Amino acid sequence: MTFENSILTLLTWLPVFGAAILLFTPKTALNAIRWIALATTLVVFVLSLALWQAFDASSAGFQFVVNMPWIGDSIGYRVGVDGISVLFVVLTALLMPAAVLASWDVETRVKEYMIVFLVLETLMIGVFTTLDLAMFYVFFEGTLLPMFLIIGIWGGAARIQAAYKFFFYTFIGSVLMLLAMMGMYWDAGTTDIVRLLGHDFPVGMQTWLWLAFFASLAVKMPMWPFHRWLPEAHVQAPTAGSVILAAILLKLGGYGFLRFSLPMFPDASAQFANFVFLLSVAAIILTSLVALVQTDIKKLIAYSSVAHMGFVTMGIFAGNALGIQGAMFQMISHGIVSGALFLCVGVIYDRMHTREISAYGGLVERMPQYAFAFMVFTMANVGLPGTSGFVGEFLTMIGVFQVNTWVAFGAAFGVIFSAGYALWLYRRVVFGALTKDSLKGILDLNLREKVVLYPLIVLTVVFGFYPAPILDTTAAAVDNLVAQYSAANGLDPAVAQADARAPLEYVAPAEGAAQPADDHAAEPAAH
Repeated sequence: MTFENSILTLLTWLPVFGAAILLFTPKTALNAIRWIALATTLVVFVLSLALWQAFDASSAGFQFVVNMPWIGDSIGYRVGVDGISVLFVVLTALLMPAAVLASWDVETRVKEYMIVFLVLETLMIGVFTTLDLAMFYVFFEGTLLPMFLIIGIWGGAARIQAAYKFFFYTFIGSVLMLLAMMGMYWDAGTTDIVRLLGHDFPVGMQTWLWLAFFASLAVKMPMWPFHRWLPEAHVQAPTAGSVILAAILLKLGGYGFLRFSLPMFPDASAQFANFVFLLSVAAIILTSLVALVQTDIKKLIAYSSVAHMGFVTMGIFAGNALGIQGAMFQMISHGIVSGALFLCVGVIYDRMHTREISAYGGLVERMPQYAFAFMVFTMANVGLPGTSGFVGEFLTMIGVFQVNTWVAFGAAFGVIFSAGYALWLYRRVVFGALTKDSLKGILDLNLREKVVLYPLIVLTVVFGFYPAPILDTTAAAVDNLVAQYSAANGLDPAVAQADARAPLEYVAPAEGAAQPADDHAAEPAAH
């Protein structure tokens, strides 16, 4: 098999192969189990980088495609990636080694724990690589079971209730999505996503299909007010579970909107855009206010995630390149930053076994390296310029501003509120006098924790100053999506396709062109 024909299959199924090796590893060989799991995830990460390197960013179509028959003439083993999906594969592969390292001190059912995480990695990558509707549903719903076990077995005191709440919230909505998929098959006669992207569903049918998909994707993100399961799931999940839940599983909803709702149901997406804007602004403002009164660090960060996903849905349904590329960037950035924040919580929880904000204070005196790492991710969560968190929020707000000024104005309040709860948290945990006796012997980051956190710091800062690797990868696929969406809704593609990189670029006048009459006219070209 060639590289093009095998890379996605290897990426998807290698974690299951690692899990199979663990099945035959003695339960008592704890170090061997941990190292096998870590080695498997590292190999997958290296393969994902090779995939990204070989990916042709100038092409809007799917690449590394494999299409083989499986069940009858319709359902097949179809895989491929485009600019919308390839970065999610890389993000998943990046954070899985971090999750394994964060779980190094787990002592309960270590073998089963690592097997579940490896199976979860296969299912998550499968969501982003499959090009068959039936396979997508299997992978999409399959992620529920490993996370249900992670929360229910290795979670906190109220883990059982949180696990069932997580499962039923997300599963019930997905039943409607399954019915919608059946309707799509009956109308189009195929489960091939590539063919479905070119199929014109009747306008009336689009409305019902959009609502059915929305029932599942809105819960998965989660959008306000379908977020009630998330804070409890985060609080009860182990550190690695919270990392993967926030960084990857929440992105399945946004990916679903980009893969199905906008391109396949463009008329319905335009019809419900204002409805999504309303929920997005409500999420940004209301959950930020709720975060301000939290006493549990994990719960505060969980509500922060709901607010940041509001920027994502807002940017997606702006329907232009600026908004969609901003939403894509925001999802990648949030995956890195939110995952890192939960890792930071895990660092102090492992030492103190409490997540109550009131239990901390003055950590900078004993943990200066931890204080620095926590500061970088807090500033990125706020959206400080120079961090990756700024780029995504900035682009989504510009994209939405072109569509609805009031929505962008409302979302701006979320930026202010995020600064309030994030800086309040940081001040209470890190600054102040070290007065609590229990904290006076606390130790700074160890080598394993540095290995996990420092690369994420680098990515947060590098993508903040140099977002081109992400924007270049997504540009062609997003332009193609916007062109289809604009054509379906009678919009001007030239306006909608304004490049997300353009606000940062200066376009020089052509040689011989008339020069501006005054200094104020000599500005970067507007797009």
